[in-house]
Amino acid sequence: MTTRPRLSPAIADVRRAVRGALAVLGQAGEGAGIAGAGPSSSRMHPAATNAPVRRGAIAAGGRKSGGVGAADVLVALSGGPDSLALAAATAFEASRAGLHAGAVVVDHGLQAGSADVAARAAERARELGLDPVVVRRVEVGTDGGPEAAAREARYAALAEAAAELGASAVLLGHTLDDQAETVLLGLARGSGAASLSGMAPVSWPDRDGYLRPDVANAPARPGANAASGRDREGGGSATAPDARFAYLRPLLGIRRATTLQFCVDSGLEPWHDPQNADPTFARVRVRETILPMLEAELGPGIAEALARTAEQAREDSEALDHFADEQAEELAEHAEAGLSLSVKGLEHNPAALRQRIIRLAVASEFGVSLSRAQTLEVARLVTDWHGQGELHLPGIRVVRQGGLIVFSAAEGGAQARG
Repeated sequence: MTTRPRLSPAIADVRRAVRGALAVLGQAGEGAGIAGAGPSSSRMHPAATNAPVRRGAIAAGGRKSGGVGAADVLVALSGGPDSLALAAATAFEASRAGLHAGAVVVDHGLQAGSADVAARAAERARELGLDPVVVRRVEVGTDGGPEAAAREARYAALAEAAAELGASAVLLGHTLDDQAETVLLGLARGSGAASLSGMAPVSWPDRDGYLRPDVANAPARPGANAASGRDREGGGSATAPDARFAYLRPLLGIRRATTLQFCVDSGLEPWHDPQNADPTFARVRVRETILPMLEAELGPGIAEALARTAEQAREDSEALDHFADEQAEELAEHAEAGLSLSVKGLEHNPAALRQRIIRLAVASEFGVSLSRAQTLEVARLVTDWHGQGELHLPGIRVVRQGGLIVFSAAEGGAQARG
């Protein structure tokens, strides 16, 4: 066991943040896992990624009963300053909250010596008192570029570990700096409010709360690739084998400098990933060049301002999603081959809601994420109707028939969930 460090401001800040996140886990035995954590689900909105979690709703009831190596909560640990500070604070706070905490180390195999780095991170987790500690080696594909492919592989591994160990939550070490970078990257893509919402403090594996601008809050059908695509560092994976857990991000209000100071004050030696200094990656360029330039030109506090923007945008986005969900339930008629939406009902909604209703209905029924351009094409069947023919979207056929917009699976394309 590592010698307990003296309390410093950095240690206190990180522990306080973790304590607040663990509070939602409740006490062992209070709940039946995460299945009932969010608000009432509907056909259109099967999970609520960014919804607040009731205290005790994510409880140790989801944990394996008497299983060897079971854990209530897992820390995703790379060995870097952020995740190492998170691991140390979780080890300290979890036992005081009556929770059993373990760790998952994912070896992406992308750098020479990655297995040694993973082994050292795992050993450090054990020294901190986390148990069980599992190391997962993953195969990283090529879809969406190296960053997106690595994320997809990482979240699949985290989801598998959570399912196998019966964990109710996986803690991720994203900081306020990560949030600021995420907002800038989303803004550069011009993808609307969803991209500005950043990462959610709580998200579920089947509805990625991170950054995908086109479907940030749309439900994904099992097997749909909703977990990758935008430069998001993780809401979860639509291919996750178990939905009875959440991703928690306790450090979204903590600066990266604080997690590094936590490690210094705790006598912990973090690993510094050389890829975090590689300007080949857009996020590194934002971190090393764009944010410092904004601070120099506009004054200090840019990262905090971007994080506040994300929080406000997420609140607005959640409200719009709520109203869109209600309207979609009223306007949709389901059939074996797909669904239809009322033209009159869509007309009566403002553009922001109308487009959300369309995206939500398609994602829920077919597991397809429409881009903004595709969504606007469908919306023009309502707002600019002049007898145009059917639309052919990825795996979906869309046509206006009288007072209905009818969505059906194209031959060999997406299948309606019925």
